[in-house]
Amino acid sequence: MRTDLDLELVALTKRYGQTVAVDSIHHLFHAGSYTCLLGPSGCGKSSTLRMIAGHEEVSDGAIVLAGHDISQLPPARRGTAMMFQNYALFPHLSVIDNVAFSLKMKGVDRDTRRRKAGEMLDLVHMTEFAGRLPAQLSGGQQQRVALARALITDPQVLLLDEPLSALDPFLRIRMRGELKRLQRELGITFVHVTHGQDEALALADEIVVMNKARIEQAGPAREVFNAPRTEFVARFMGGHNVIALPRGHFAIRSDQVTVTAPQAGQIDGRVTGIEYQGASVALTLLCAGDQEITAVLPEDRYFAKPIQPGDGVGLSWDEQNLHALSA
Repeated sequence: MRTDLDLELVALTKRYGQTVAVDSIHHLFHAGSYTCLLGPSGCGKSSTLRMIAGHEEVSDGAIVLAGHDISQLPPARRGTAMMFQNYALFPHLSVIDNVAFSLKMKGVDRDTRRRKAGEMLDLVHMTEFAGRLPAQLSGGQQQRVALARALITDPQVLLLDEPLSALDPFLRIRMRGELKRLQRELGITFVHVTHGQDEALALADEIVVMNKARIEQAGPAREVFNAPRTEFVARFMGGHNVIALPRGHFAIRSDQVTVTAPQAGQIDGRVTGIEYQGASVALTLLCAGDQEITAVLPEDRYFAKPIQPGDGVGLSWDEQNLHALSA
């Protein structure tokens, strides 16, 4: 892996008047990695991406790519390319001319830029649509064209701002696979902003969870999901319960909570909701201290002994599966 092409954020800050949108964050994106910036609306993830791209001015700090601070360079000279949420295709240009547009602006001759655009369309499986206008394409096809247009400049880093949000759920899952395939084939760094936990887990080598303008936790996708460090990360990633015990607050995965009949008459919780999820069934349980806990059971186990709303149950878990949380 080319460490000389790493992207590093150094005390990166963005202020809008008195509002701090990004608060002195530090992070190293390893060259050739797929990283998702994950968090709720307003957490600072899109502002971070736009600063890397050069579409927002940096208030403080530095953006270092391949050993050079690029924070004061214009977007076209940074070695980055950005794919926008709305794709921003030119409606009056054909697909191939949309893809070739940035090379035209650089003065590349027509034959060369169209040949390169053709190669990019082949990469995203859109060659047969080269002569169409954007209005004649589906949402997924427009996304592929936007990808080809971003990639034609041979960027060291591709920046993606919620690229799947406009697609229907079925196409979104299909396009996740396409993005991952492209990133592996090209071997370049992808930085992808999303507020979808499933999307981040499916795509990312590394997840950076942001909250209130700061990085709450960063690490390999599996580590962030299985070992959240804070209550916010545990709740935002989903699939976890946050439990208050005498010795502090802990997270435990919903599928690691065991539900049984009450032991010796002791009821640990009552069922308040049941949600069938296909391969599994999620039970919502109200426990002592008005704590709400979710338990996810395999479908066959649940239907072998169905539980109804209002039923009392026993609850248990392996202590090794509890993860201590900070505030």
